[in-house]
Amino acid sequence: MEILDILIIGAGPIGLNCALEAKKNNLNYLIIEKGTIVNSLYNYPLYMKFFSTADKLEIAEIPFISAAPKPGRQEALEYYQGIARQKNININLYEKVLKVSKDEKIFEIETSKSKYTAKNVIISTGFYDIPNLMNIPGENLEKVKHYYTEPYPYARQKIVVIGSSNSSVDAALETYRKGAEVTMIIRNSEISENVKYWVKPDIENRIAEGSIKAHFNAELIEIKEKTVVFKDKEGEIQEIENDFVLAMTGYLPDFDFLKNSGIDLQGECLNPVYNQETMETNIENLYLAGVVCGGKDTHLWFIENSRIHAEMIIRNILST
Repeated sequence: MEILDILIIGAGPIGLNCALEAKKNNLNYLIIEKGTIVNSLYNYPLYMKFFSTADKLEIAEIPFISAAPKPGRQEALEYYQGIARQKNININLYEKVLKVSKDEKIFEIETSKSKYTAKNVIISTGFYDIPNLMNIPGENLEKVKHYYTEPYPYARQKIVVIGSSNSSVDAALETYRKGAEVTMIIRNSEISENVKYWVKPDIENRIAEGSIKAHFNAELIEIKEKTVVFKDKEGEIQEIENDFVLAMTGYLPDFDFLKNSGIDLQGECLNPVYNQETMETNIENLYLAGVVCGGKDTHLWFIENSRIHAEMIIRNILST
């Protein structure tokens, strides 16, 4: 069996950047991706706009041309998938990595389709695949959606949106404008300060005028077939009619996969152990790249501030 210099898990922007850096340094590499290229971006809401400007999303110094000040999902898909085509990046798609183990100095990687060996492994799996569950009765009902793509299915429906993050606010505004009756249930006392600055006044004005109902300092406690039950800011139990729940409660990395790969996780946020100068974990020659480095603090790493991980990792591999 061929021994790869590097096997990269995940074909997101940072995984692609690692591949390009490996290719530039004539290292034999392969990306394994369980979905399509930049699979997480593909599953983003259809009309999502990035916080970042196009130049902050660039990898490998390849220009990202966007007519809009802040590019959207489709432009990003065209950019990253275009790079994969043009640079002929070596990727196996729709293949899930099941296990990473190490036999002395060589890694053995088992996937849903095959087995591989590699001297080095980079985990760049992001965090968008596992919803942060509320763990309340009824959360498994079909009407509960942890992913939101577009507003059209919710026209003329009674929608409850959980949370006050960017995804929650986007879902509330878009479904409201397509004719949904929208109620937001928010644990905090106000809309998150991290909401996009051009969107925050919109949602606050819609709440103030009563177009969108919002219950602050509130907590959803049960989901039923035709209603939801929540505790309001006074501690009173309320039950309202409901057709769909959009639970925009965030997402988590696959911590079980990290632990099973031998990576130590620390603290309440399950922060993976790694060298901040080399991105090498407590397992020699096993590296982390991108948002997966932050554990439950998924807001710490973005494309723009983790692009450097690829260069750090390859530099360390070449030095050993």
